[in-house]
Amino acid sequence: MTQKQKIEFFIETLEKMFPNARCELDFRTPFQLLVAVILSAQTTDKQVNKVNKKFFELLKNPEDVAKIWLSEIEKNIKSIGLYKNKAKFIFATGNKLVNDFDSKVPGNITDLQKLPGVGIKTAKVVMAVLYNWPYLAVDTHVHRVLNRLGFVKTKLAEETDKKTEKIFSDKDKSRLHHLLIFFGRYHCTARNPKCETCPFTQICKFYNKK
Repeated sequence: MTQKQKIEFFIETLEKMFPNARCELDFRTPFQLLVAVILSAQTTDKQVNKVNKKFFELLKNPEDVAKIWLSEIEKNIKSIGLYKNKAKFIFATGNKLVNDFDSKVPGNITDLQKLPGVGIKTAKVVMAVLYNWPYLAVDTHVHRVLNRLGFVKTKLAEETDKKTEKIFSDKDKSRLHHLLIFFGRYHCTARNPKCETCPFTQICKFYNKK
């Protein structure tokens, strides 16, 4: 099986496994998506949604940041890991959007990464979800899956991110964005992956090392 055939087989199978794969973060405005993605670092989407159910009543758009204190942001997101740093990022990002971007979430990777707390992964998620651009954000799930299946051989997610730019076409990235996350989150888990029911055992480096 060539690399191209392997990729097509992988994507087509994932589409059958997860036909409803989508962003699982709840949001109603572009700014809320940005905030949710910032909060999701090292935290489950489920926990972020639980917190934001109340928090997003206060925070709908960047202008709302000026109406609340930093301590109030901290209070609302206290149950989330690294909440103090994340509160500072949200507070600073809201103000920067108002002052430098006319209160709009930027529609390009470069400007997004100028915002406090926004790295390449967060920027790619926002671009893919909000603007439907062909970006494949590499989180822990994506990094793990691509290494296990042998698409990449890397130690850090940042290295995987650079590799995916060359391995997958824009068409592939658009299709893979949520599919890979769902596969890593619900099937190819960090602990106890469901190898016994996995359709990729014939191409999986991890399985064939057992």
